[in-house]
Amino acid sequence: MSDVLAVADHRRGAVRGVSFEIVRAGRELADDLGGDLHLAVIAGDVDGFADRLSLAGVDAIHTVEAGEEFNHDLYAGATAALFEELAPTAVLMPNSVNGLDYAPAVANRLDVPLVADAVDLAYDDGLEATREMYGSKVETTVEVSEEPVAVTVRSGEWAALEERADVPVEAFEYEFDESASGARVQGFEEVGAGDVDIADAEFLVSVGRGIEEEENLELIEELVEVTGATMSSSRPIVDNGWLPKNRQVGQSGKQVTPDVYLAIGISGAVQHVAGMKGAETIIAINTDPNAPIFDIADYGIVGDLFDVVPALIEEFN
Repeated sequence: MSDVLAVADHRRGAVRGVSFEIVRAGRELADDLGGDLHLAVIAGDVDGFADRLSLAGVDAIHTVEAGEEFNHDLYAGATAALFEELAPTAVLMPNSVNGLDYAPAVANRLDVPLVADAVDLAYDDGLEATREMYGSKVETTVEVSEEPVAVTVRSGEWAALEERADVPVEAFEYEFDESASGARVQGFEEVGAGDVDIADAEFLVSVGRGIEEEENLELIEELVEVTGATMSSSRPIVDNGWLPKNRQVGQSGKQVTPDVYLAIGISGAVQHVAGMKGAETIIAINTDPNAPIFDIADYGIVGDLFDVVPALIEEFN
């Protein structure tokens, strides 16, 4: 029993980014264990999803063809059944809306420990999971003495694994009676209908309380337009009602991993940093040279955003 089972995440016909991250997390843990990585794809276009997730490091993909969208009973039952079939050391599930729904049920069905919201995993005579507490101010290491174990992994903590490979795909037979299920998807309601998903953006221009007034957002919008970026923000901007909730980055917002994250007038509170520290390149503009955002920034400009941003707009134009 040294293998790892990971469960992919998808929504409305698209594989979620966390699926590529959970593959890397699973591969690294499987390497520590000296075992294989099995990936479960449940519901929807399982063949299409399996093709998209045929990645280097995955030893086998198991598809469960039942229904189109997420269903609590389906995911909990199919994941538990696959676990019993494969007998892995650990099952990894995303710490997403869906993952948080069914992961506790999986742990309960299997009567195994559950570690939630892990930001790092290792194995040395037992699973060691790193978690963040007190608004990401403190890191703790949880040592799990029992095996097997269920884990949910936070998105944005592992670099997405996207190298393609020829991976065997096996259909897993699981009897699921949807009519007997007590839960089902009735529909979807978009947050900010027609708006973008900042979690998928490659270039984010994010604004904080340094913008001072709502009308000053026009300056940031101009920069967003000339750079082809997507606008996001820290929590105070959303709390003030200047931007919708789906634009918020941080622990109470969305976790993002863009190629470039430009933080304008953002001090860098731990709650915000928790949502964007996985960005490939971080650039910060702030008048305070001691702002915490500079501790994680790859490039920093100490200056007034009302001077710096117009200069950037002129340069891009």
